[in-house]
Amino acid sequence: MKIREINAMRGPNYWSVRRHKLIVMVLDLEEMEQRPSDTIDGFKDRLVAMFPTMYSHRCSVGEPGGFFQRVEEGTWMGHIIEHIALEIQTLAGMDTGFGRTRGYGEEGVYNVVFSYIEESVGRYAAKAAVRICEALIEGEDYDLEPDIQEMRELREKYRLGPSTGSIVEEAVSRGIPWIRLNQYSLCQLGYGANQKRIQATVTSETSSIGVELACDKEDTKYLLEQAEVEVPRGDIISRERSLEEACRYVGYPLVIKPIGGNHGRGITVDIQDYDSAVKAFHAAKEVSRRVIVEKFITGEDYRLLVINNEFVAGAKRTPAHVIGDGKSTVRELVDEVNKDPRRGYGHEKVLTQITINELTKKILEDAGYTEDSVISEGEMLILKDTANLSTGGTAEDVTDIVHPANVSMAERISKIIDLDICGIDIMTTDISKPLAETGGAVLEVNAGPGFRMHLAPTTGLPRNVAAPVVDKLFPVQGDTGRIPIVAITGTNGKTTTSRLIAHMAKMSGHRVGYTTSDGVYIQNRLLMKGDCTGPASAEFVLKDPTVNFAVLECARGGLLRAGLGFANCDVAVVTNVAADHLGLKGIHTVEQLAKVKGVVPETVLPDGYAVLNADDDLVFGMRRGIDCNLALFSMDENNPRVQALQRKGGITAVYENGYVTLCRGKWKMRIMKADQIPLTYGGKAKFMIQNVLAAVIAANVRGISIEDMKAALRTFLPSADQTPGRLNLFKFENFQILLDYAHNPAGMRALQKFTNELDATVKVGIIAGIGDRREEDNNEMGRIAAEMFDEIIIRQDKHLRGKTEEQLISMLDAGIKEKDPQKKTTIIPSEREAITHAVSNARKGSLIILCSDVVPDALDLVKEFKEKETSGEMVFAQN
Repeated sequence: MKIREINAMRGPNYWSVRRHKLIVMVLDLEEMEQRPSDTIDGFKDRLVAMFPTMYSHRCSVGEPGGFFQRVEEGTWMGHIIEHIALEIQTLAGMDTGFGRTRGYGEEGVYNVVFSYIEESVGRYAAKAAVRICEALIEGEDYDLEPDIQEMRELREKYRLGPSTGSIVEEAVSRGIPWIRLNQYSLCQLGYGANQKRIQATVTSETSSIGVELACDKEDTKYLLEQAEVEVPRGDIISRERSLEEACRYVGYPLVIKPIGGNHGRGITVDIQDYDSAVKAFHAAKEVSRRVIVEKFITGEDYRLLVINNEFVAGAKRTPAHVIGDGKSTVRELVDEVNKDPRRGYGHEKVLTQITINELTKKILEDAGYTEDSVISEGEMLILKDTANLSTGGTAEDVTDIVHPANVSMAERISKIIDLDICGIDIMTTDISKPLAETGGAVLEVNAGPGFRMHLAPTTGLPRNVAAPVVDKLFPVQGDTGRIPIVAITGTNGKTTTSRLIAHMAKMSGHRVGYTTSDGVYIQNRLLMKGDCTGPASAEFVLKDPTVNFAVLECARGGLLRAGLGFANCDVAVVTNVAADHLGLKGIHTVEQLAKVKGVVPETVLPDGYAVLNADDDLVFGMRRGIDCNLALFSMDENNPRVQALQRKGGITAVYENGYVTLCRGKWKMRIMKADQIPLTYGGKAKFMIQNVLAAVIAANVRGISIEDMKAALRTFLPSADQTPGRLNLFKFENFQILLDYAHNPAGMRALQKFTNELDATVKVGIIAGIGDRREEDNNEMGRIAAEMFDEIIIRQDKHLRGKTEEQLISMLDAGIKEKDPQKKTTIIPSEREAITHAVSNARKGSLIILCSDVVPDALDLVKEFKEKETSGEMVFAQN
């Protein structure tokens, strides 16, 4: 078996609009296509022995054991690999269960689709599942544990931490979208100009001064002392010669810790003598230049969490420990504790497993023990020097018993240090009494405090401490941090429609970011060049903090490669669906292509609009999958589909009596005469009128006024600047050049209808075959060209896309000869040379029609000729 490719979906996709996190593996079964599971001796028994927990997989049978039943009856290896990939993720602590395996359109090749929690783990699971299946087929031994551990480690490396994850989950529950901005914990909540940012539990509204103060224990302690907050007596030193005097001033027992430490690094507690103090001093010096020596306060360790200057949760923390039974060694006691099903690897469960590392061994040594020591019955042995849950500690929720005086003190501290989210560490014997009564003290104030102890305490009530964070970032009820998103898809017209909608939004005062097949534009500035119609380009716009209106062109390639770059949009426009790129990525029919493009309208929010082409059966059929308002556009005002929606009071746009007309119900609002809209070339470019109809509805449902629409339509010109490569007409003294991106039969037919309206003594077409199209598509392009042009020049695309130059030229030539064997045809592979040849030999009154795939290069050359003509540097032949 051979893996052809593995793609990770990260948004709504062809396989599922609701399940965004899917692995799609293209798997060639090769000879295994002829060997289903029931033909392999002992296969099922080996599978059951390796994965007894797979009994829970119901599969299509719909009951426990259903999958094993399918294996016994006989199923293909792609299906089995799907289930293995799901099960090994579950065994690694990532329980996920959606999968499906479907034919790719080639014999023995399948799309193996399954859900993942972490992308890196999902990709690993895909490869591991194939290896495991091959071992089961051959009857070879296979050790699962290395794979399971590798997946656990990948999860811990790339997952969001518990604190960040809880805030993101809370945001998502309120309909707030999010984007991860790096591989760590920096995340964006909301889009564009409405975004807020978090990094763990530090937010974009957290005071930088507050963070600096919290990181500087000296300044923190000084400010708290000045404010009469109970803190331990202490001193700050930087040299060992000052240590003895500091110990004498503070008095034993004491604690030594670095000034700038975090996560418990370099801290030594309960120091009883000078020799221990010296060791602790050097441990702290490894973390920071200056060291705190302060009184060790006896009692228990408490964390009070304050968000937006309000106390929200409290927890008592206990370091990782074991309790002796008088017969078990330390190692055996730790193993017993780790059997607790609540303990897992890293952050996968409520508690973390206890590890015996070098720090633990040192603590044991200081206590006079080793790993093999037997601890007396009832003795509690501390194994770590801090109470962090990440090192195996436990937490007990005490929120409801914290004394009001301590609550007031904590809220006051948050204002003194100026932190919107802070964790206050307190040592006291009884948190239900004021510190002044117990002799307790505030030990530390933490910026970016961990939430795990409050979200999932070992005992006591879990607290949703993420909610007040989101409340602070988005204080207005119902605020989702979104910006309007208009998404455009279809086979032809996407780019022009996207640009036109963006122009309308800009004319109405919005700061617009938009993506096209030419690049990404932020407020009309081109910031990324190339085909930018995929999810990465969409995220580029949605991450930009200056943008408050997004217009996103969405092509099939990005949808199939990674899904959409956003979960929901406000308006989706589908221009049309026609045969294009068929035979690629498992999409072989126009119906499958429609399903790909239908993902976009299915993501529209319930109060948004799907704007569909009522003249296109496949597009109109997409209405069945939407959960939003429907709007239709048509070149025929008598289209029964449009009339039916009008009778229901719906929004439509039609071309009637020469006007672009917007209708609400049956009431008509004529926007402009089509022949007065520059984009339509006096009404001759019918497909441009169709694009205008779609844009008018999208603008209207987003609240753009008719006056702004009219202004936009008047100023949106079919030019190299505003619509590069889309009906760009260059008038020379004695001939014209029309440059267009027509790159499929449907696009060529639309261009043909337009050019039929143009007068010319001779029409010369410059065309190219396209490597990622089927042979019949390139043949059809040749046939259409033979109808359109008096003379044809066959050139070659810059990107061959899997075929040879000779193959592509032959396909086009075959189509031309089939239509008109006598058609004058010249082959000039270089685009530059082909254009130069056509221009140099242009006859008076001729029209050169250039179909180009690399628009910027062709535009530059045509502009060069235009400049030379203007300056008198070039004299063209006049035949």
